[in-house]
Amino acid sequence: MSPRLRSGLVLGLVVAGLSLTLAAREPSPSTAAAQLGVADILFSQAEYRAAMRVYLQAALVDDPGLRERAREGAIRGALRIGEFAIASTHAAALRAAKPGDPTALTLSGDALWASGLFDEAEAAYREVQEIEPGHAPSLAGLAKALASRSLLDEAQRAAEASLAAAASVEGWHALGQILERRRDYPGAAEAYTRFIELLPPRERAGRAHWTMGQVHFLRSFGNRMPYQQMSEPGLVHALPFRLVDDKVIVQAKANGSRLDFAVDTGSEQAVLSVKTARRLGVKPVSYTISAGVGQVGLRGLQLGRLETFEVGTLRLRNVPVLIKSPALPEIPTDDMESFSPLALGLSAVIDYGTRRLIMSESLPEEAADFELPLRMHRLATVRGEVNGQPRSFIVDTGGEVISLNTTTARQLFRPMERYRIRLRVHGVSGWDPDAYLLPGVNLDFSDIEYRNTPVVVLNLKMPSALLGYDIGGIVGHKFLGKYRVALDLPRSTVRLHRVRR
Repeated sequence: MSPRLRSGLVLGLVVAGLSLTLAAREPSPSTAAAQLGVADILFSQAEYRAAMRVYLQAALVDDPGLRERAREGAIRGALRIGEFAIASTHAAALRAAKPGDPTALTLSGDALWASGLFDEAEAAYREVQEIEPGHAPSLAGLAKALASRSLLDEAQRAAEASLAAAASVEGWHALGQILERRRDYPGAAEAYTRFIELLPPRERAGRAHWTMGQVHFLRSFGNRMPYQQMSEPGLVHALPFRLVDDKVIVQAKANGSRLDFAVDTGSEQAVLSVKTARRLGVKPVSYTISAGVGQVGLRGLQLGRLETFEVGTLRLRNVPVLIKSPALPEIPTDDMESFSPLALGLSAVIDYGTRRLIMSESLPEEAADFELPLRMHRLATVRGEVNGQPRSFIVDTGGEVISLNTTTARQLFRPMERYRIRLRVHGVSGWDPDAYLLPGVNLDFSDIEYRNTPVVVLNLKMPSALLGYDIGGIVGHKFLGKYRVALDLPRSTVRLHRVRR
């Protein structure tokens, strides 16, 4: 069938689905069954939004079997297009209707994960394994959860067990992320390739396009070891830093040239401006997709490799870097070079009192004034509560304020939005036209309390979609700058010691 004819078929199915919708707000069992058939075809052709809408209409049926099947489809469709609130609502209803059902529990786990409720998601996946050991979809979810707690051996075993039971898009992607984090680039490239092969043909123009760029980049390393340490193993690396506009700045050497780098835990990789990359002779190898605050949303950027990177006594070879090319026009300041110790695989202490940065494979266990569980899923996150509701916050040493996602603000503070104060905020993806200051917010991070405090609200929809979970907000310098912050990867904790001034 030609592409033109295939497009016509999809359009016809959408129209058919809409006519069924108009026929009955609460469909009869026969109508709901027909709607499910339409939605299944739409889903198989990666028309996820259209499929979700038809599934949602079918879910109004009185027949329990048809209703729960429609909910399952609606949840899967919503998760594919980043409609995390819809997925969460229907997953809760599905789990209540089918307690103890492995599929319902796994979809509940997936929706909880997408809501940033990682502990609850992991508990759901584990519950499935107690009911049905070896259940493949829940093992793929469990692999992701274990990796977020830096339990990479266990995570890899779970991902491989999932694939042994049933090859799936989710299983191969989870394994690829785990192997990439373990610096097994050939293995990660192979896993991502298998992931692409299982994608529906229509989806390959999107997700597959960017994943193939990642595969090409991973394979470009050849026999080179990524992040190869040239300094003594187990060494503790300590060096001073400066605070410039609330950013932690250290001096480093990249390809032999001295440069200032910002320490930015809100970034997955070291970052170079276009100008600096050219000056250092860093050639783009491939491309990737990035997202951040700003109206541009998703950006296609270049990937390259630093031959050498030195920070204090830490010396590395073959360091992946993100090149901010193409650069955004009309930016208020020049792009700055940055790196994250966590992306290098190192735990870190950022002592805002003594202005010292410490990096090491492991940190000594110390008593802290406050301790927060840490989840490392591409970026470091901690759990907080917004007016009593749990949310996940990115720990961003490159950020300046405490902020909320617009989705969080709308869900919890809609009556207060009339009090908002417009702000002009520029992020890594340009100006954010939706940014505003929201007063009267209560925040809790363990025993740390903020009462009736103003919070910046930012549009984090695109970063959330890219990460696969709804970012509740970001904690930057306004939160972190009061402490000696220890980000401990092996123990999956953030320890906060009050700075004595």
